[in-house]
Amino acid sequence: MYSKLDCPLCMKAKKVLEEINDEIPLEIREVDIYKDDQLLEKYQIMIPVIEIDGEEVQYGIIEKETLRKRLLEKIGG
Repeated sequence: MYSKLDCPLCMKAKKVLEEINDEIPLEIREVDIYKDDQLLEKYQIMIPVIEIDGEEVQYGIIEKETLRKRLLEKIGG
């Protein structure tokens, strides 16, 4: 998940990921875009961005069911 400090949408996205993690085991890694100039340039107005296996699957307002469905597709469930 690409995010930044003091980002309300990022906090909501992290909560969604944690809720999904109760059902589907995830490795959640949060990356602060302000610690990398290239990421900042790429994602500054898109965050939060959820990436699964190198593919950006959602950004902005993260929808739990949409993300859950994409994760299940990725793991073949």
